[in-house]
Amino acid sequence: MLSPALILWLIAGLHVFSSVEGDPLIEVFRWKQMDYYNRGDGQGYGHGHRPDRPSISGPIAFPGRYSRAKRESLTSRDTPLSINSRVGSDDSNAPYIPYNNVPMGVTHFRGRLFVTMPRRRVGIPSTLNYIDLSRDGRDQSPKLLAYPNFALNQFNNSAENLVSVYRTSVDACQRLWFIDTGMLEYPNNRQQIRRPSIWVVDLATDRVLKRFPIPENIAETGRGLASITVDVQARNCDDAYAYIPDLVYRRLGVYHLADDRIWAFEHNYFNFDPLAGDLNIGGQTFRWDDGIFSTTLGPHQPDGSRSVFFHPMASTYEFVVSNKVLQQESNAARSDHGNDFRVLGSRGPATQSTMHEYDPKTGVIFFAEIQKNGVGCWKSSQPFTVENHGTVDSNARDMIYPSDLSIDDEGTIWVMSNSMPIFIYSTLDTNVYNFRIWKQSTRLAKRGTVCE
Repeated sequence: MLSPALILWLIAGLHVFSSVEGDPLIEVFRWKQMDYYNRGDGQGYGHGHRPDRPSISGPIAFPGRYSRAKRESLTSRDTPLSINSRVGSDDSNAPYIPYNNVPMGVTHFRGRLFVTMPRRRVGIPSTLNYIDLSRDGRDQSPKLLAYPNFALNQFNNSAENLVSVYRTSVDACQRLWFIDTGMLEYPNNRQQIRRPSIWVVDLATDRVLKRFPIPENIAETGRGLASITVDVQARNCDDAYAYIPDLVYRRLGVYHLADDRIWAFEHNYFNFDPLAGDLNIGGQTFRWDDGIFSTTLGPHQPDGSRSVFFHPMASTYEFVVSNKVLQQESNAARSDHGNDFRVLGSRGPATQSTMHEYDPKTGVIFFAEIQKNGVGCWKSSQPFTVENHGTVDSNARDMIYPSDLSIDDEGTIWVMSNSMPIFIYSTLDTNVYNFRIWKQSTRLAKRGTVCE
């Protein structure tokens, strides 16, 4: 029989691993290692090619061409030289090296779950993928299907093929948007093999509608282009604006589809907070200096404007600017932005967040919080204070590093957790589940929290 002291110890341990105020997130899928229907090793289009090695004739910009002075701190893009990477212990010619495949983004649209695999190591068959929920939704660890097809994911086959994608976004016009960084982020051998680019794909036909190379004066490299948010109404799909944070060069790009133009803002609020860069996640202690990382859109106001909420990742603060400010290209050239960019406030200690998204059904913004290994929330009708910031779910054992959070048109939150700090600074245990996808309805997620 368990002693009272042991029972109390077990209860305390459960609170360490899982702290929940709202209805917890539901685990949908989990993987020890990721796998694909087409690994590029003799099946389908991959036969005879080496998809994760740049061709000798390919356009390569070697590390240092665009680099700034060396920093003492690191971004989430960097692998320290002192860490032993598994990349050297595998066949670097292999199109598929299971250990090197770490998923980053998750977006759901009507039965398809888009999963990204940025090329941070060799051995990644396809960077943009999906899970067919009608076909594989009951599998615990489903294989991935390349999107829109395997051939387009082979960057050596064409200068217009996909190189590396971090996160995706679905707009009101049923189009998939994402940034191809154009970069192979291999340890000690980072290569910008082509310009980063904005992509737009029609989800009804899986046809690429737009590929827009981002000029060098907007983004020197693709290293910091981690996400994209699309501002558009279904009745006017051509008049779409995309907001593109650059976490490395601390800029916010604005792309207008109708004019096929892009411009960029710079502001102090895009910088990281030096007091919030020390992190402890998954047993790893490290320091990052990621700047502006995520943007999300508030509701439409009577004058047609919308608030654009944003934050750096190495920060606990949230900021806001009107989309009318961002959509005026001439504003980007100003040296003084006056009060256009405003501080909302802090979410509180240990609330550094990768992605966040506003839910129009509840008026709540949900945050993927990396130090809490969970999801937080704020009801946008309330003052932005620590007291008004709630916890939906927190699980230090199973939800290590929530790398992405998105909300679909049905009002369901989708979260990817990928154990990335362990992958970067230590070694993943391939005998345990390292990667998970979670979901919960926004209505239930806020229930019982201060976001109710």
